[in-house]
Amino acid sequence: MRKIIAATFVSLDGVMQAPGGPEEDPVGGFKFGGWTFHYFDEVAGTAMEELFSKPFDLLLGRRTYDIFAAYWPYQKDSIADVFNPATKYVATHRPDSLTWENTRSLGPDIVARLKELKQEDGPDLLIQGSGDLIHTLLANGLIDEIRLMIFPLLLGKGKRLFGDNAMPAAFKLVKSQATTTGVIMATYERAGEIRTGSFAQQEPSEAELERRRTWK
Repeated sequence: MRKIIAATFVSLDGVMQAPGGPEEDPVGGFKFGGWTFHYFDEVAGTAMEELFSKPFDLLLGRRTYDIFAAYWPYQKDSIADVFNPATKYVATHRPDSLTWENTRSLGPDIVARLKELKQEDGPDLLIQGSGDLIHTLLANGLIDEIRLMIFPLLLGKGKRLFGDNAMPAAFKLVKSQATTTGVIMATYERAGEIRTGSFAQQEPSEAELERRRTWK
């Protein structure tokens, strides 16, 4: 069974928009494109190399696909060497315009197609960027692993990693590391259902009972 892995750059306040440069995604008047640039060091570089060292297929939303397709085929480096030959599965309403080599449309029913892909033999499916697609997959409980690079800054407005429609689920931290610039790299794996408990006293006070009645 294949895993779906979401690997994402994110700010402390959850923004994931345009980490690579000012022209990457200025939608909505976003002013801070390229906010990751000054935080990369050798530790982060090694982590990125590790992420791309195992076989994978790319899973992309259409906007991220367009950004990548206009960049990676024209590069000659270690990431281009793995991105270009990899199979790219893309969520799109315009499958005829997919021109990057080894690209396939996910078709009209993205969730159903990804459930099929997860059951097939093959490498894991790696999401890069693709915030809207991530929201869809989280709403359907399809992401098995989340790899975050959490940058020490607040961006305010911008496209966010987590929306309000995610299917509730527990995750466990399986790996973490900090870079010399304060970026926290954390890997989380799905860990079943959410468990709840209570720190409330067994016999609540009259004030507490009144608070509960008021807040209903």
